[in-house]
Amino acid sequence: MKKAVSPVVDFRKKVDDIDVMLELIEGGSPEDQAEYTQELETMVSDLMSRIDEIEIASFFTGRFDRNNAIFSIQSGAGGTESNDWADMLFRMYSRWAERRGFTVELQDVQLGEQVGISKATLLIKGENAYGYANAERGVHRLVRISPFDSNQRRHTSFCAVDVIAEISDVEVKVDIPDDDIGVDVYRSSGKGGQGVNTTDSAVRITHLPSGLVVTCQNERSQLQNKASAMGVLKARLYERRLDEQRSEMEKFYGEKGEIGWGAQIRSYVLQPYQMVKDLRTGISTTDTQGVLDGDLAAFVSGWLRAGSPRQRNKDIQIDD
Repeated sequence: MKKAVSPVVDFRKKVDDIDVMLELIEGGSPEDQAEYTQELETMVSDLMSRIDEIEIASFFTGRFDRNNAIFSIQSGAGGTESNDWADMLFRMYSRWAERRGFTVELQDVQLGEQVGISKATLLIKGENAYGYANAERGVHRLVRISPFDSNQRRHTSFCAVDVIAEISDVEVKVDIPDDDIGVDVYRSSGKGGQGVNTTDSAVRITHLPSGLVVTCQNERSQLQNKASAMGVLKARLYERRLDEQRSEMEKFYGEKGEIGWGAQIRSYVLQPYQMVKDLRTGISTTDTQGVLDGDLAAFVSGWLRAGSPRQRNKDIQIDD
């Protein structure tokens, strides 16, 4: 509650400071007026960014918007290029989460055959993590000169991002009978350090009725990995139950659909020109490097301001 109230209180104090600054400008000498005016412009610019953050935070009225987010990246059409693109997205979202003050935990990663990754699952922890991260759900398209093509041809590759809210048994009761799951253990691999790669601690859980598969390998303990994987499985099953209520199973992937042409929500073009454009909101920028370094604020806030996606939890009622 302090996190919600403090920004508003601080904003009001800053507005009072502006009133004082205006009085100083009106009663000051020409030299002082020039100095105070410059300071005033800086204060107003800071206030505009602050009120933008306050307004965005007010949009998080969905049932699970305040929860942690289970964030998955899946490579699609494009082969080696797509695996490298998935790795680039992994880096981009890790940096974006750090910028927002979130904590990122790698739960599972599957390396590509030659480079990059074919799939990764992250747990993003923080206030309103799901509310923010849900803006990135969909297919992301990259256009560039391939570093893996000796003929220097332009390639297009795709990756899908899926986001679900981490839920607890207190919030939602999801019962999974032991007979409905298959548990496999194996040796951990990939990103996350060598300490977890010395024993058969990684866990893969298959939900037999639905075919959903969840893996976790970030912990040293097999029991901890199993508990984390069960938490993700419950969240995915609950999301599927929501989709059944909507009677449109494609919404299990939000606006994602197929991981290929015609389904992308955002395009990242590095050749023949440089531009990142969100096809849902029309927001674009030529600062492609900044975006790939995690500067996604404009795209996330633009999607949140669009309005209708925020109804995703309000209109669904499910008996827990």
